Amino acid sequence: MPLVTLDIPNPSSALANPADEAAFAAACAIESPPLGPDSVSQPGVPRGTLTTHRHTGAATGAFPSVSRDWTLYIPAQYAAAQPANLVVFQDGRFYLSDDFNAPIVLDNLIARGDIPPTIGLFVEPGDLPNEVPNSRGNRSFEYDSLSDAYSRLLHDELLPLVTADYAISTDPARRASVGMSSGGICAFNLAWERPDSFARVVSHVGSFTDIRGGHAYVPRVRKNGRKPIRVFLQGAVADLDNTNGSWTVANFDMAMALRYKGYDYRFEYGQGAHDRRHGAAIFPQTMRWLWR
Repeated sequence: MPLVTLDIPNPSSALANPADEAAFAAACAIESPPLGPDSVSQPGVPRGTLTTHRHTGAATGAFPSVSRDWTLYIPAQYAAAQPANLVVFQDGRFYLSDDFNAPIVLDNLIARGDIPPTIGLFVEPGDLPNEVPNSRGNRSFEYDSLSDAYSRLLHDELLPLVTADYAISTDPARRASVGMSSGGICAFNLAWERPDSFARVVSHVGSFTDIRGGHAYVPRVRKNGRKPIRVFLQGAVADLDNTNGSWTVANFDMAMALRYKGYDYRFEYGQGAHDRRHGAAIFPQTMRWLWR
């Protein structure tokens, strides 16, 4: 299948480093791009620590009695005297997996000085009461709903567990949300609802379709004032197409809406399908672009 290329100019999203621009283009030109050296362990690079925890929603919380695992990444360079950047990953297991290696990417980029020391919060979708752990039965309700419930879970219940032990910047330009599919629209929704807290977004094949009304985001973006957020979208020519809509078209529509309103955004469109392989291949460049 030939590469589908469309010119969506946006001068504000141009990368400062032409080498990164070339890497983006190369990764988009093949269907299953491999992970590059920034995504695999490198000799001499200090490794951050990963600890996994369990949380159950408070009776008065956003999702009462819903439980979930969450994993915390602390970079080796973390210093309590200097608040760290923060990246929250929805569907944490996707990004912790060997085919994505987000913690290793953070290790390598932080060690090289490409991004500041950054704490990673990898959050799993919730398990409903009486479900076995990691059944993720509350995922669509949490991720696809256009409400502030997930934001309240994060701000009121999960982030305080992190900030009790670690210093995180309160500057929204130093805090990002990342997700794939329904997690992608959730990542965008988090910044849309709380741009005072999160001003950076990465959406991999985001579900801006009519699952729980997600198709409403395109007119919302067009009709509301521009918010102070930076958005990275990744889409795919062979993405989903079903009764809820076309994921390919939906991501183009989102990119066009962001361009129309003058957002600082980037849209990378490649040969892949509804998976994380393309997003994984360009994730190091994505992080550099996000924090540039």
